[in-house]
Amino acid sequence: MAKSIQIIKEELSVLDLKEQIAYLESLKDDTRGGVVKLVEKVKRDVEKQIVELKRLETLTLYEKKLIHKGFQKIAGIDEVGRGPLAGPVVACAVVLNRYDLYEHINDSKKVSKKNREILFQKISDTAEDVAFGMASPEEIDELNILNATKLAMKRAIENLKEKPDHLLIDAVKLDDISIEQTNIIKGDEKSMTIAAASIMAKVTRDAMMEELGRAYPEYDFENNKGYGTASHYKGLNAVGISPIHRRSFVKDFL
Repeated sequence: MAKSIQIIKEELSVLDLKEQIAYLESLKDDTRGGVVKLVEKVKRDVEKQIVELKRLETLTLYEKKLIHKGFQKIAGIDEVGRGPLAGPVVACAVVLNRYDLYEHINDSKKVSKKNREILFQKISDTAEDVAFGMASPEEIDELNILNATKLAMKRAIENLKEKPDHLLIDAVKLDDISIEQTNIIKGDEKSMTIAAASIMAKVTRDAMMEELGRAYPEYDFENNKGYGTASHYKGLNAVGISPIHRRSFVKDFL
């Protein structure tokens, strides 16, 4: 007696990718309309999973090469908040468990808010080490945004529980640091470890700006996160700058 469609669905739901492919093959002679539709749907889902797995494997190429060279503790470094008119620049350093792959991980700007928060929790739960560093608006004004970004990155590295033996950094080259580093342009699109740091920094800074938005409601920080939107400029025109604005970025409002 043929299995019901409901039973087939339930059995497919607990199988891994290879097992699903084999199971679908076993259904090729089942001509029931409901089964045919189910098989087509699952095949599409399987194809998407295969594409995503290939992308994730590509994202680990830098890490695999370094592991092959003998590096054990590889930290990814990225920052968020170089462009806003207000708030700190936030950097994150992440050391991932080398065996973990994170579905949908990418440059934080290319990941939905919902998936960023899911990934933030997964990385928090499974990474070997995660640490943050910040540079304040005052430090940004004093040092300029590039040097403040480097300062935030160095602070994140210093805040790790254990010193890494290699750094994968998104674009920026850090001077006066004894750890070997690889600097990758658009690294948050090319390295899973940097992408993880990008997600962690983004979620952390967004939460900070939402909290600051409650303290300074005139600027709509909850929605613009300090960037120069129409609602932000409206607040600047109405009440001027706040203590968390970067004075070097808002000179016209001083």
